Amino acid sequence: MIDALQRHAIRVQGIVQGVGFRPFVHALASRLGLAGFVANHAGAVEIEVEGEAGALAAFGRELLVSCPALARIQAIETRDVPVLGEGAFRIAPSRIDVSSAIFVSPDVGTCDACLRELFDPADRRYRYPFINCTACGPRLTIITGSPYDRERTTMASFEMCTSCRGEYEDPADRRFHAEPIACPACGPRLTVWDRDGASPLPGDPIAQVVDALARGGIVAIKGLGGFHLACEAANVSAVAELRRRKHRDDKPFAVMVRDLAEASALCEIGAAERTLLLSPARPVVLVRRRTGSLGRVVDLAAPSTSWLGVMLPYTPLHHVLMAAMDGRTLVMTSGNRSDEPIATGNGEARSRLDGIADLFLVHDRAIHVRCDDSVVRASDTGPVMVRRSRGYAPAPIALPFDCGEPVLAVGGHLKNTFALGRGREVFLSHHIGDLDDLRAREAFERDLELYQDLFSLRPCLVAHDTHPDYASTGLALARADATLVPVQHHHAHIASCMTEHGLTDPVIGLAWDGAGLGADGHIWGGEFLVGDCATVERAAHFRYVALPGGDRAAREPWRMALAHLDDAGVEVEGLLPAVVSQATRTAMLRMIERRINAPMASSVGRLFDAAAAICGGPAKNTFEGHAAMWLEGMAEIVDDGGVYPFEVEGLAPSVVDTRPLVRGMAADRRAGVAAAVMARRFHRTLAAVAAELCRRLRHRTGLSTVVLSGGVFANATLVRDIETALAGDDLRVYCHHLVPPGDGGLSLGQLAVAVARTRGTRRS
Repeated sequence: MIDALQRHAIRVQGIVQGVGFRPFVHALASRLGLAGFVANHAGAVEIEVEGEAGALAAFGRELLVSCPALARIQAIETRDVPVLGEGAFRIAPSRIDVSSAIFVSPDVGTCDACLRELFDPADRRYRYPFINCTACGPRLTIITGSPYDRERTTMASFEMCTSCRGEYEDPADRRFHAEPIACPACGPRLTVWDRDGASPLPGDPIAQVVDALARGGIVAIKGLGGFHLACEAANVSAVAELRRRKHRDDKPFAVMVRDLAEASALCEIGAAERTLLLSPARPVVLVRRRTGSLGRVVDLAAPSTSWLGVMLPYTPLHHVLMAAMDGRTLVMTSGNRSDEPIATGNGEARSRLDGIADLFLVHDRAIHVRCDDSVVRASDTGPVMVRRSRGYAPAPIALPFDCGEPVLAVGGHLKNTFALGRGREVFLSHHIGDLDDLRAREAFERDLELYQDLFSLRPCLVAHDTHPDYASTGLALARADATLVPVQHHHAHIASCMTEHGLTDPVIGLAWDGAGLGADGHIWGGEFLVGDCATVERAAHFRYVALPGGDRAAREPWRMALAHLDDAGVEVEGLLPAVVSQATRTAMLRMIERRINAPMASSVGRLFDAAAAICGGPAKNTFEGHAAMWLEGMAEIVDDGGVYPFEVEGLAPSVVDTRPLVRGMAADRRAGVAAAVMARRFHRTLAAVAAELCRRLRHRTGLSTVVLSGGVFANATLVRDIETALAGDDLRVYCHHLVPPGDGGLSLGQLAVAVARTRGTRRS
């Protein structure tokens, strides 16, 4: 009888669209004999289930514990509604409500079930490079609006064939309501163009690409969030030619291997690296190369470093290609010229990659959101995000406070991301890039508008860096419809790490990076801050040293070595690269003395450059962090226990005097001490500095929580040394795992500071 039945209306919020949640609900309700419906409604899934009380209770339990692996439930609301006497359960059409909160799934690597079909000759999708299901495939990169349904993706132009439509509408099928569903009869197709791109080339596209790569060619390959440039990693001529054409001197290339076994043959893969490589996000993972791996990847692919960025195939196209490569490793680098955003459109790639690619492997599924590969590094305490993008964005990050009104933070100038806050979640964008480039600024504005539409947010509060010349600051100042909140660069770094870990009480914050405008008008980058998200005090910093040539000092480490040696009163003869002439040294010293284009900086990032140069490292930073990466690589070779001297002077703020450290390094270099030993001692010295200042600040403030943020802390060796130096001191150390420690995580901190200052944080 109807009177014995009950009906519940359930609203589920979180990442519940595009992850197979509606098919899961349909299957669960049908198995339990319940009637009703499930539907997408903007950012939620709405369910009405009708049946006996026991079945309804079981439904509620399993909804939480058995939901799809990719789903992330944020909240569930349940209420009683009148019984309707329905006889079956169905998936109802989606309802659009722009006022509702939504969540968008990141793109997901190809699942095992699809892979089995992909390589099954009897399957109708055999070797079809766009196979997907509700558990895998494109999401963010193809979405054009919300809620997430096929008509609001770039798959809208592909009409499903009868077979695909049958799978899409069959509740028992793995592709039940899989929005990007496709097959060779009705879905996207591959095409190969030659350099001219005048017309498609005949034949099997994969076979043509494999042949071109085998002959030393460079191929532009359209992936999930943009184009890659590929060549054989073991072909030194091809790798050298790719560097020449791309104008990329020494920055390491990422490589793609077929499977975990090949990755293990190439690099040292521990449990943490294995987990990252096989995760649904399928990022580029930085791992240490094995000795003797040059036969598979030439040194020129990643010169001057023992680390290699490795990724596994994450689309069916990559899987088919790598299977055809038969164990050969591919360089798989971003499809752009250096410092430009990656190309996404077919015509754009043909234009922008002209003169670089010998062949173009394209397809007709449009990329709506440009999304670079994510880059991650394993550490003793968890993953370290170097770049958070494809596979991670735009998954929400939980906040320890309520934003109140919608908030936007526009991030920094380099490695830009933006953040949108709503309620107790923040949506950090995919990697936008360096805003020096006009295309990156255009992408910022276009993608911000898309995110605002997807998440139904119109910010009332906009946070930005205090540097007036940052492009992101200019973009914020142009928004006349919101209250602007300027946030000091290093305060934002500390707030970013605090927010990631749900910390709201005051902390001791170490903000070490390359450069950020300080409150005193100088360049900061070696800061010890005390406070919370609302306000901080500069408790200590590294000694100010000139940057001879301004920005050029960040590109030529020998300039920082000269400045630090001069500051320490050390004769520079024999300690700088031979290419630096006496006349150049004299000119630089005069520049420093007269403070002509030589701003003062407390930067630890530039101190790393100086130390690397004194050790005999790279004369030029051909990419950001080049010298620092070299120095860390050297430090990991030995386990020397020595520490260079240093001094801490004064109070409020205290100053770390680096001159004894520099004198010690100069003496070691002249004494013929190995560069690896010097590099190890340098790292241990910075850890000793951190420990000494943290102990002093704990004594003065009573605080016992330490957070580490800023680009310098992408250095896992330094973080490990600091944690070791502080062990036993009753100090809890936090570092980044969800967002990058560098400027890629800056927007999260800006948002937290803006909310704390204007509304106050409401603690959990």
